[in-house]
Amino acid sequence: MKLEDQFKLLVLGYYGVRCLDEYDLKVYLLKDIEEYIKSFIEINPIDNYNYLDVALKLEDEPIKVKLQDALIVLHKIKAPIDVVLLVKRRIKMLENSDKV
Repeated sequence: MKLEDQFKLLVLGYYGVRCLDEYDLKVYLLKDIEEYIKSFIEINPIDNYNYLDVALKLEDEPIKVKLQDALIVLHKIKAPIDVVLLVKRRIKMLENSDKV
């Protein structure tokens, strides 16, 4: 996986967690993900890559994509299992609403 794709996955995961309004402690998770993204950028700098523009464009991606990437990011930061289950439940709800 290219570094650009890894960065996009992290940002989409961030946006996925950000939409979890029912999770009271999401502010702390978002801070952890932000730190993870900053560390990723420091360790793997990409020449001539506008991180901010890419991140802003990704905000318009579908919620299901954001939540699916959030599962990967939550695993990377070793998030509590209750958040992972919440994301899975939300994805399942979206899938069920698509079938109707």
